[in-house]
Amino acid sequence: MNRSWYAPRRLLSYLLVALIAVTALFPLAWMAISGFKGQEEVLRSPFQFFPDVWRFDNYRLILADPPFVRAMAITFAGAVIFTVASLVVNSMAAYAFARLDFAGKQLWWIVCITPMFIPAMAILLTSFVVVSKLGMLDTLAVLIIPGVAASAQMFFLRQFYLNMPAAVEEAALIDGATRWQIFVQIFVPQSLGPFVVVGIASFLGYWNSYVWPVLVVSNPDLTQIMQYLATFRSARGNEWGMLMAGSTLAALPTILLVLIFQRFIVNGVRLAGLK
Repeated sequence: MNRSWYAPRRLLSYLLVALIAVTALFPLAWMAISGFKGQEEVLRSPFQFFPDVWRFDNYRLILADPPFVRAMAITFAGAVIFTVASLVVNSMAAYAFARLDFAGKQLWWIVCITPMFIPAMAILLTSFVVVSKLGMLDTLAVLIIPGVAASAQMFFLRQFYLNMPAAVEEAALIDGATRWQIFVQIFVPQSLGPFVVVGIASFLGYWNSYVWPVLVVSNPDLTQIMQYLATFRSARGNEWGMLMAGSTLAALPTILLVLIFQRFIVNGVRLAGLK
């Protein structure tokens, strides 16, 4: 490669990355800063990015609103439970399909991954009928159990387990280890990267869920954060500053999660895609 072109190409790459970053982060930055604006400043024309006077009342008032705090707390608790359950169920299923032999394995694998190709909206009403018949409406379980087994996550983890060397597993079997011991003591410790990817995907999926909670939950004590924000907008839509403050605080846990685990996300995706 001609070295005279190396520096300009590298500079161009940096500029392109910077442009993409600014484009992606601008709406988030505007939302966070709008939380410090007065009600009339948020939608001011012509557009004004920074407020004339920085106000902290919007954040203070939204944090003092008990329904908002309760919605954040119950959503966070549900997301943590959902994430843990998703990791347990999908990792065990992925290990079974990747490393075990049993009757009808290929057929069952096709059955398990078929939901990947079915839009969630297509089975929304039938799913509602099922949970209604089971008496799960207005419970935390109805927000967690139906989505725990995810075909995409099974597929992702299975790809990773297929890449692990068989020699270690065979040696453990010769030493008398059970399949459960092999999974827990060998495969799980090696799965940190893929687990982070699956865990974050599960957490974000639960946290950002809106349609399903609206459909199956009417109990105010179980209101999810996206439900709260939608209700706030319809009931108090003129309080744009508070809405922006609440939306910023609602986005904060997911942003921190991705920033903390970004290195594991990249490594997890790379390792799972080797085969």
